[in-house]
Amino acid sequence: MAWSAAVLILVAVAIVAVSNLMIIRVGEAHVTASAEDASKSQVAIVLGAKVFGDNVLSHVLADRLDTGIDLYRSGKVGKLLLTGDHGQSRYDEVNAMRKYALSKGIPAEDIFMDHAGFDTYDSMYRARDIFEIQSAVVVTQRFHLARSVYIARALGIDATGASADKRVYMKGRLFEIREALARVKAFFELHITRPKPRFLGEKIPITGDGRSTND
Repeated sequence: MAWSAAVLILVAVAIVAVSNLMIIRVGEAHVTASAEDASKSQVAIVLGAKVFGDNVLSHVLADRLDTGIDLYRSGKVGKLLLTGDHGQSRYDEVNAMRKYALSKGIPAEDIFMDHAGFDTYDSMYRARDIFEIQSAVVVTQRFHLARSVYIARALGIDATGASADKRVYMKGRLFEIREALARVKAFFELHITRPKPRFLGEKIPITGDGRSTND
């Protein structure tokens, strides 16, 4: 019994280690040091994060949006895809993100919202299948970038990553611990289970008008 338990522990450790090493190695190869160094792409995919109360963005989310806005203003991307959780009427990441982008002068027609980006896998799957994105700069914090870019590229998007780290985050260590487990989940989703997102739907080409995603 003790031998069996030891074998199971070793297998679990090996799975975590291999998944993390592969995703970090492949993902990091396509991450740029700053937004200025990013490759020119169709769109910046800005991944959602916590919103408080009445459209108050967490520091993590505000920094992601500012990075995406920098990419747009510099001409690196022509559109913003704001993808996050809008699964409940009382909690809405994407409209809060849109209002912030509008307040910074981004044209409404260039802002697309993905209301069903409930996790990174769903966001990238929908970016490909719903928004027909072929190339993108993925915007998130450094701890999350390798996995995000890896998922996007594994799903067929020509993706690079731009770090949104603009400060030290209070839960930085917790984010890193959770990310190690999230990489294992991503590996299984991409290479073993291959689930579909919680929601798909009609196509909304990123080449069109972002106001079609308003609700």
